[in-house]
Amino acid sequence: MAEALAFDGVSAGYGETVVIEDICLSVGARESITILGRNGVGKTTLLATAMGHTRLHGGRIKLNGDDISALDIHRRALAGIGYVPQEREIFPSLTVEENLHVGARPGRWDGARVFELFPHLAARLGNMGNQLSGGEQQMLSIARALMGNPRLLLMDEPTEGLAPLLVEELQRAMDDLRTDADMAIVLVEQNPRVALGFAERALVMDRGRVIYDGPSAELRQDRQRLEALIGVGKDESNRVGEDRQR
Repeated sequence: MAEALAFDGVSAGYGETVVIEDICLSVGARESITILGRNGVGKTTLLATAMGHTRLHGGRIKLNGDDISALDIHRRALAGIGYVPQEREIFPSLTVEENLHVGARPGRWDGARVFELFPHLAARLGNMGNQLSGGEQQMLSIARALMGNPRLLLMDEPTEGLAPLLVEELQRAMDDLRTDADMAIVLVEQNPRVALGFAERALVMDRGRVIYDGPSAELRQDRQRLEALIGVGKDESNRVGEDRQR
């Protein structure tokens, strides 16, 4: 079976500026991976490059075995990529229902199913996007991507700025997606506890390159290495270890 996503020596950025360099990465058809790293190391740019938002300076990008390096953004979406951007980018002047149906395509994910995943949205169906809380907007952004029935879901820091209770709720939803959905998932996440608890495989980026690609468990168990790779403090690395032991 073809890989859901493959980067073959990809270098990309914005205009003449190269942000990610010589990225070699493959994600299996139903595999979930998580990407960590300090701020500004290229994590968001990597997802944006898969979606077609950056300038490709070298290498090839494949989706399910097909070269999409030259495809426009909307054609990549039609080819099966769902994108949840860091800024959420829901339509503020459309209702929840209208936001969900903007890019909807036939498939397993429909309104009823996304409301099972995010019950809060069902109660806000007639509310405008700008009437939702930050957590509800994040749920809507993920639900809207799912309504396109993607084969590859890219999520960029979905827990950023959310209260701890909302982070836990979102984690439960992401766990459901990982175990039930017939798609690959790439999660960029700044919170190491959330990131390393989400997927068995983790990547760490630094200065536009992948510097670690291996089991999440290794990073959870080696606090010093985790701290060295992503710059977390002792308190945060301790919390990662405590969560592992629960």
